[in-house]
Amino acid sequence: MKLPRVYPILDTQLISAKDCDAEVAACAWLDGGAAILQFRHKGPWTRHVFEQAERIAAQCRGRRAMFVVNDRADMAKLLGAGLHIGQDDLAPHDARRLVGYDAVLGYSTHNPRQIEEAADEPADYLAIGPVYATASKQKPDPVVGLEGLRTCRTLSPRPLVAIGGVTRQTASAVFAAGADTVAVIGDLLPETCSGANLRRRMEEWQQLARN
Repeated sequence: MKLPRVYPILDTQLISAKDCDAEVAACAWLDGGAAILQFRHKGPWTRHVFEQAERIAAQCRGRRAMFVVNDRADMAKLLGAGLHIGQDDLAPHDARRLVGYDAVLGYSTHNPRQIEEAADEPADYLAIGPVYATASKQKPDPVVGLEGLRTCRTLSPRPLVAIGGVTRQTASAVFAAGADTVAVIGDLLPETCSGANLRRRMEEWQQLARN
C-alpha cells in the first residue's frame, strides 16, 4: 500500500491539555489536506468518546481520507476504521481476525529486532520510533535516531512510518533516512488551537512533504 506522506495523530489527551476540541482539530486538518487521520484515545471508551469518534470517522469518509483507530480492534471494527496496534496490544494476526483483511492495519515497532519479527505478521505498514525524544508517551521506548531508522529501512519492504518527536525542522532528515511517511502529534498543534491555525499548520506540513 501507499500511505500519505503526513500521518496526523489526534491524541485526545494532548488535544484536551491544549484546550482544543478534537472534532475542530480533525476537520481543520482534513481541510488542510490530511488524507489519513489516527484517533488515539488511551482512556476508557465511554459512549461520548465513541460518538465523537463516529463523527470524526464520518468527516474522514466525506473527504475520502483514511480513518484509523489506535489500539482497539473492537472499536475499529464498529467504526469501519483501520487499526493501529502496538507491541502490547493484540498480535497483528489476531487483530486481523476482528477487523478483516479489507481494513488498514499498522503495527508499531521500536528496534530492528521487532522489525524483523514483524515480517510474517499481516500488517500493511510498520511504524518505527521514537525517532527523537517525545513527550507524547509517559514511558517511551529508547530513541531510535536517524541511524536506527536507516537500519530499519533495510529490513522491511513495507511502508515505514517514522514517529516520535518529528517536527517541521527535522522532517526532511527523517524522510532522507528512509521513512515513507512521518506521523505527527505535537507539532500539529499551534500555540493557539483555532480552526484556522490548525488548518494552516497542516498546510505547512503538506507543503513540506511535497518538497
